[in-house]
Amino acid sequence: MKTLVTGGAGFIGSHLAGKLLKEGHEVVCLDNFDPYYDPSLKYENIREFRNNEKFELIEGDIRDKELMKKIITDGVDYIFHNAAQAGVRISVNEPLKPNDININGTLNILWNSLGSGIKKIIFASSSSVYGKAVYLPFDEKHPNIPVSPYGVSKLAAEHYCRVFNEIYGLKTTSLRYFTVYGPRMRPDLAISIFTKKALRCEDIEIFGDGTYTRDFTYIDDVVEANMNAMTKGDGEIFNIGGGNRITISELAELIIDITGSSSGLKFSQTVKGDAMHTWASIEKAKSEMGWEPKTGIRDGIKKYIDQIEGKKD
Repeated sequence: MKTLVTGGAGFIGSHLAGKLLKEGHEVVCLDNFDPYYDPSLKYENIREFRNNEKFELIEGDIRDKELMKKIITDGVDYIFHNAAQAGVRISVNEPLKPNDININGTLNILWNSLGSGIKKIIFASSSSVYGKAVYLPFDEKHPNIPVSPYGVSKLAAEHYCRVFNEIYGLKTTSLRYFTVYGPRMRPDLAISIFTKKALRCEDIEIFGDGTYTRDFTYIDDVVEANMNAMTKGDGEIFNIGGGNRITISELAELIIDITGSSSGLKFSQTVKGDAMHTWASIEKAKSEMGWEPKTGIRDGIKKYIDQIEGKKD
């Protein structure tokens, strides 16, 4: 089976590529190596795959119409669409970029998939589509009130996936990720920043008063959800989260405890675009997709820290 992983050199995409290769599938990894963060980290993410005869790296952009047509019509069976301009905060400062990449790029993939023989597109959406909490935990019927341009772009892309499923019969499933973390995670994410500070015994800066809460999801659980979605949940949207939440202060204290750090906490002004709370109801994913998370937050963070410390040896 031939698969296309967009954003395949990124954090989630590279883990998906590894899982697909392990199961014997062909993987076309498409990535534009945008310098949003150090591209050398992305090249390192896929270094171990480069000599695998079933792995192909294509450096390109999902907005390139001719490139996407060429890739998709070359025998691809499944598309795992993870390419995006990530980052809530960058979207507040530069809203045109996530709009262009996340919406137009997704539409380009969907359009070029029509009549191509694609069996399914699994789209990486985000808990950011919820935004303001009317009630908690978020179930898939919760109102969508995004508080950032990034959240708006992901919601619009979700709707395009739904419309292409309903009008054109293209099979799609959208997975709403809740703050994914683990080895190879992006360096701009809280767990990554907090861990590096803790390992250096430096004070950890928290935006706001530390009472905002997040539902964190370990990378292996996200990969498993994608694999399940290949055969289940046609035309549906699913929350993919840990099913629990923790305050940002508690998160920092947990990392300090695991690392044995002497770091303290310092608080600064709240950042625009940050949702106050995220918390996933995962009942739909359990009942309709047979998926549920296996890694708790403490075990997941410990695995992440062990990986970082292992690189020092």
